[in-house]
Amino acid sequence: MLALWLYSGGPRPYAELGLGEVMVFVFFGLMATAGSAYVQAESVPATAWWASVPIGLLAVAILVANNLRDIPTDAATGKRTLAVRLGNARTRVLYRACVVGAFGAVVLGVVIDAFADGSGLPGWSLLALGAAIVAVRPFEQVGHAAGRELVPVLVGTARVQVVFGALLAIGLWIAEVGS
Repeated sequence: MLALWLYSGGPRPYAELGLGEVMVFVFFGLMATAGSAYVQAESVPATAWWASVPIGLLAVAILVANNLRDIPTDAATGKRTLAVRLGNARTRVLYRACVVGAFGAVVLGVVIDAFADGSGLPGWSLLALGAAIVAVRPFEQVGHAAGRELVPVLVGTARVQVVFGALLAIGLWIAEVGS
């Protein structure tokens, strides 16, 4: 609750310091995923840490799409989000890097697991790559959309995170049941 309040309130809101994306990654990726694993198993396996990375990156992509849309109004009011600091073109690159990074993290986790059993993601995690079909449209739209045209990018990215998360969970469940 304190982190939520400090995001946009308090003496120096960290969203205005350009730290919103870092905090979203930490709280909606690492803490949510690894924290849930800890609550259920009283430990945090490597799989949970690996799964937290793409989930966090997709949460950041949602924020980046939102902040990209808001660059003109945020800059006019003195709100110095990361998007305002980076500017329009580099924020679009950041969005795409988050989306590609999410898919790449799953592949890397599976490769690591293949060479160091149990310290990455099981092969069934690759089911999450099926979300790439849903990611194509917002990934393309972010290259040219502006203002209200970015709302579908925002909605589409949220959809990508839901589909990706569901497919990743199914893959992890199949791997667990099959072991």
